[in-house]
Order: sequence, then structure tokens, then C-alpha cells
Amino acid sequence: MYKSLEEIVSAAEKSSFYEAVLQDDCKERGIEKEESKKQMRAMYEAMKNADDNYDGTLVSASGLAGTDGEKLAKARMEKKLLCGDFIGLVMEKAVKMGESNACMKRIVAAPTAGSCGVLPAVLLSLEEAKGYSIEQMTEALYVAAGIGGVIASRAFIAGAAGGCQAEIGSASAMAAGAVTWLAGGTEEQICHAAALALKSLLGLACDPVAGLVEVPCIKRNVIGAVNALTASDMVMAGIKSYIPPDEVIDAMRNIGRNMPSCLKETGEGGLAVTPTGMQVKEKLPNFMEERK
Repeated sequence: MYKSLEEIVSAAEKSSFYEAVLQDDCKERGIEKEESKKQMRAMYEAMKNADDNYDGTLVSASGLAGTDGEKLAKARMEKKLLCGDFIGLVMEKAVKMGESNACMKRIVAAPTAGSCGVLPAVLLSLEEAKGYSIEQMTEALYVAAGIGGVIASRAFIAGAAGGCQAEIGSASAMAAGAVTWLAGGTEEQICHAAALALKSLLGLACDPVAGLVEVPCIKRNVIGAVNALTASDMVMAGIKSYIPPDEVIDAMRNIGRNMPSCLKETGEGGLAVTPTGMQVKEKLPNFMEERK
């Protein structure tokens, strides 16, 4: 597995970013290219199926999540969203995916279950709006996977290790790179898009209310998805990250290491210990027992 984005860029000189990641996957797992691509296409199809099978009537066992994706869909259809139809679609899909996770539906961890809405929201919306082929979306997933692999190698992708910056931040960086690939960006632009996206979410705490991946996790998928799109747009306009991409990842690692444990998925800090958060935690056992 690549240890830096710079390594991928170097390897891509003879091919492309996506092909460099594909070749590395084949080498590491000892499989042929067609098998690797078949599995990645299946991953994308699983994301599409998860989106298609969203149930707007479901509510999670805790009662904290559900139906909000349907509300966004309705508001978008009624042209009530200031962000417009496309960003509205991205928001809708991000929330739907997060709610499906909370309601125990089948999703794709990308790179984690808590951040499962970011990458699908961006890619599925782009396919729907721009008519990209499944082959192009599969290539974009390889780009995202390469970025995620480097982040996992140099830092972390788990909230318990580095806070929510490691989950939503990593997912946003992956999505930003994937979008830039689809937009025709260079290998350097792909890396800078990932860096800009990650920079914007550095220091994000992981503070789940009652320890559940529901509040505020689901709605953070929205900011991660929209952040990815703005990062890509900036790069395609000619903007670069002043701090080199690999150094941005290292900064995320250092911030995560210095972050107190109460802000790393323990439910002992941030929003989890607000008066309302504590009330939810205290009432949750009885509420869930009543719902059985």
C-alpha cells in the first residue's frame, strides 16, 4: 500500500492515478485487474442499492435517527432549498445513507460506517446529474481508495483514534479526490483537492450522543460531502493547498494524537455531555426497552 500521495503521483507518471491504485491493489492482494475492477464495481453498486432502498418511514432503535432524508427530498422537490437542486440532492443522499446505517440497513463503510454517506452522496449525485458511466464511477472509487489508504497508513480513519476528523474528514478528502478525477483534474490536483477538504475539517471532535453513531454523526456527512465538492471546485479553478497534501495528513495525525480521549468516540465530551445529550443517555435504556 502506498505510504504517501506523492508516491501515487510518482507511480501515476506512467499511467494515471486510478491505474496506479488499481495496480497496487492487484499486487497487494494477488488478483488480476479484472477481478479487482469487478469487486470495485460491486462496491459502487452496493452504494447505489443502499440509496435506492432507503426507507423514509424507518426510525432507529434509539429514536434519534430517521425520516430526515425524506424531509430533505420533499424540500428539494418543492424547490425550497437555497443551495439549489444539485447540492440539495447531495445533502439528501448523505442523510439518507447515514440514517440507513443507524437503522441497521446495508451500507458501504467509506471509509467507516459513521462516514458512509459522504462518498456515495457525492458520486451518486454526480452520476445522476452528469450521466457518468459505471466505469467512470468505478475509476473514481479507486482514486478515493488510494487517498483513503494513504490516510489510513499515515494517520487514521477511526474516530476512536483521531476524532471525527479521521472519519468525516477522511471521507471528504476521498470524495474530493474522486470528484476531481471525474472533472478531468491532474494527479496533483486530485491530491490538492483532498488536502483542501481535509484541512477544512481538522480538529473535528467525535462526540456521539449516548455513544451512538447517530447524533451528530449523520448530519456531519452532509458537511463532508458538500466540503468535498467545494474543495474540488477550488482546485479546478487553479487553487492549491499551501501546505503539501501529505503534510496535511500528518497534521491530522498529530492533532488526533493530541486530542483528549473525551473527544474520540467515548461519548464523554462535546455534544455528548450537553444537558440534552446527558438526558438522552439517561433515558435511552428505558426508551429502547419500551420499544421492544
